[in-house]
Amino acid sequence: MAETVHIIGGGLAGSEAAWQLAQAGVKVRVSEMRGGGEMTPAHQTDALAELVCSNSFRSDDAENNAVGLLHSEMRALGSLIMAAADAHRVPAGSALAVDRDGFAAAVTDRILSHPNIELVRERVNALPSSGLTIVATGPLTATKLAESIGAATGADALAFFDAIAPIVYRDSINMDVAWMASRWDKGDGHDYINCPMTKEQYLAFHQGLLEGEKTEFREWERNTPYFEGCMPIEVMAERGVETLRYGPMKPVGLDDPRTGRWPYAVVQLRQDNALGTLWNMVGFQTKLKHAEQVRLFRTIPGLENAEFARLGGLHRNTFINSPQLLDRTLRLKKEPHIRFAGQITGCEGYVESAAIGLLAGRFVAAELAGAELSPPPAASALGALVGHITGGAEADNYQPMNVNFGLFPPIAGKVKKADRKALYTGRARAAFGEWLAALPAATKPAGEQTSQLADVVSVSG
Repeated sequence: MAETVHIIGGGLAGSEAAWQLAQAGVKVRVSEMRGGGEMTPAHQTDALAELVCSNSFRSDDAENNAVGLLHSEMRALGSLIMAAADAHRVPAGSALAVDRDGFAAAVTDRILSHPNIELVRERVNALPSSGLTIVATGPLTATKLAESIGAATGADALAFFDAIAPIVYRDSINMDVAWMASRWDKGDGHDYINCPMTKEQYLAFHQGLLEGEKTEFREWERNTPYFEGCMPIEVMAERGVETLRYGPMKPVGLDDPRTGRWPYAVVQLRQDNALGTLWNMVGFQTKLKHAEQVRLFRTIPGLENAEFARLGGLHRNTFINSPQLLDRTLRLKKEPHIRFAGQITGCEGYVESAAIGLLAGRFVAAELAGAELSPPPAASALGALVGHITGGAEADNYQPMNVNFGLFPPIAGKVKKADRKALYTGRARAAFGEWLAALPAATKPAGEQTSQLADVVSVSG
């Protein structure tokens, strides 16, 4: 009887890993505690691949952006997560944002309907002592399993805080004050709702963030750091009165049609579902108490009568010291039948999490097929990301990281700043195309991805 691979966790990484294995003909058992009477502090449903924070997969620009490049490489490898995202995208300028419910429903349906996948709603409290396993429990790993991981690794799990932005009902936004526009008119030019602020309004709002009542930390949480890419807005405000105007409240490139000029500051909202009834406050993740959020956010022009489908929140994220603990194919060095994938490895972001799940699934499939699958080249987005996780980062001060060009090998010689991104992406496409073309037959993308594979290779050549 063929071996069944056990995947613990049904988030983006676990779902992607399961899909890659199943498409390779491998039987998979996915253990997901949600739906079995269990829930996490951040999730609201039992759907697989639920998005608990933003609905954005960030830039989809494969020519000038590292995450857009990662999108394209994942598509070429038959990513379930990218296919579901593309099918349920909502307007977001040059970014890829999705209807979160439609996206999660699509992933859940594909997993449930695959003949090689068994989904079991159960809590796993300890790492399996045998059998090929992928741990993809994410940043909200349950306490008992986290303790088991700690015992297996001989090191305490690291942790950081992640915050969630509020979601507003579209029909409660005052469009006599707010207006539709994208920064510099990118996308279709009307992908965001913009709420303008004068200097006086901004300063009052900034002061309100400083004085607002926040969630209290437990004693064990007090020294846990935030991830810089998802910093609570009130923490940003503490860094200086101008910080927000150079961050999520930046007015540059947004002409207020009533004045013809940029406002002093602006609050942007991005569509959160396909119907366009829900919009999230971009960059407004927060640890303010709920009543304080309602009071303060209703002082924003255009949101005076805002009704909230979800208020912001804060949850603790857990990740392992991957550069120290994992080999280059994501195996736990001390117990190589176990691989880790997703945010628990210390990658940060939806796409990055799914990407590491994709690679974990493919590494296991290759192992079962008796084939050797080398990691993608370091010059590619996938290769740069997995290389950072499995040894490129300094273990002593390892922190969560999004994919970015700083993880890629430097471009040789003198390069004009304006040309740098194009050189990175051009080199990446060439390297990734060569890697795809050289894959052993047992590890090539399955039928539906053949044309995509040919496209990537032809672009690179």
